[in-house]
Amino acid sequence: MNAAVNNQKFEQVIQKITPQSTLLRAWELKGGVSAQMIALEIEQPDRQTKRMIVRRHGAVDLENNPQIAADEFKLLHMLHSAGLTTPAPYYVDQSGDIFPTPYIVIEYIEGAPEFALAPEYIQQLATQLARIHALDCSKLDAAFLPQQAQRFSKKVGERPTKLDESLDEGRIRDTLEAIGPVSQHNPSVVLHGDFWPGNILWKNGQLVAVIDWEDAAVGDPLADVANTRLEILWAFGINAMNSFTQHYQLITSIDFTNLPIWDLFAALRPASKLSEWAADDVSEQRMRARHRLFITQAFEKLSAA
Repeated sequence: MNAAVNNQKFEQVIQKITPQSTLLRAWELKGGVSAQMIALEIEQPDRQTKRMIVRRHGAVDLENNPQIAADEFKLLHMLHSAGLTTPAPYYVDQSGDIFPTPYIVIEYIEGAPEFALAPEYIQQLATQLARIHALDCSKLDAAFLPQQAQRFSKKVGERPTKLDESLDEGRIRDTLEAIGPVSQHNPSVVLHGDFWPGNILWKNGQLVAVIDWEDAAVGDPLADVANTRLEILWAFGINAMNSFTQHYQLITSIDFTNLPIWDLFAALRPASKLSEWAADDVSEQRMRARHRLFITQAFEKLSAA
């Protein structure tokens, strides 16, 4: 598809949202893995300019959930209405009239991911995750979101034929299988599902948006905490991970008893994928070493318990 056709299609998109507006430019936003994101700058009938993003989910997400565009649109509306720092949703289209797959149009927020975080940034991460988890699920229409407990059971129950023993996948799975279904001590909350530095936008030292909600679910907040702990360990080291954990624990009343279990579950995510996730060989070796540290502390806490 050439640039002219792209512009023609995006012209059709903006006419659905703000009729009589003019498309000034369109450009692809880098960094999207699971979805294509095209930024649009438009001139509205009142001559004011506005930016927005057209977000089209990839084949894997669509196969897992054909309704993912509508679900993410509904979730963003719910979260934005609750005052969270998420992009406002503008439009969802599942008709196939413009693009062959569904898409959503969301707010463009000025900011960028930050991979050199100062200590106060880590506290902002913990505070923001706590704010997400503080939403009262009993007052939200979140029935369309998957249950994290079911994800846990499916992931642990489907042992692959070939294990990634370079990441101790066999030992992790043996331990989780022996534990069985996790007894949940915390109220279920809305989970981001992939709360890591690449999905956080910053501007002038302030966290301005949490993006990419396609992995959202409902379940134990420790599922998010564990995944974020590993991502922070990879990106910033053990001190940053501990600081994040301590600050989150300080400002919430979450029961941390099952954190080692959720840590091990999070440690399964990169199995057989780490080489694809790492930017280069040096990064991969660092990530492998920190993964070993991560699961070692989890095994030690389980043994002590």
